[in-house]
Amino acid sequence: MQGNIYLIGLMGAGKTTIGRKLAAILKLDFVDTDQMLEHRTGVSVSHIFEVEGEQGFRERESRLFEEITSATGQVVSTGGGLVLDQKNRARMIASGQVVYLKASIEVLWHRLEGCKKRPLLQTGNPKQKIVELIQSRDPVYSGIADHVFHVSSSSANRSAQHIAVLVRDQD
Repeated sequence: MQGNIYLIGLMGAGKTTIGRKLAAILKLDFVDTDQMLEHRTGVSVSHIFEVEGEQGFRERESRLFEEITSATGQVVSTGGGLVLDQKNRARMIASGQVVYLKASIEVLWHRLEGCKKRPLLQTGNPKQKIVELIQSRDPVYSGIADHVFHVSSSSANRSAQHIAVLVRDQD
């Protein structure tokens, strides 16, 4: 397999869980941008948001992503907002296949309700925030995706197996 496979989508869509399983199936390295950023900085994504704001976080994320895209043979679980930057989108398109894990508001809310680790959901109405994020980001995700995979309550193993077939067929 040439290039990387980038998993994009909203928080809670399953990028990390499915990504680990997909990487194992395809015998590729697995990279999670948020986890790598936390490892490198020694602090949580929430802390970076708190101290540097969303813009500071996005700048760090983009610098790290530039490094990640210089390597190949990876399944990359991206932060949900990484695609908001045009340079990041261009890097994805140029260096691999993009899979949009698309989840309904119901699936996302079920997975994220009560979550305190997601900075963007620390609002008075987190469910409404998820709706707003879907509305604003779906066109961006759909616009760069080579594949759109509808996430449901299926197991992560089954989802990863289906995605493996999609990306192999395009290779």
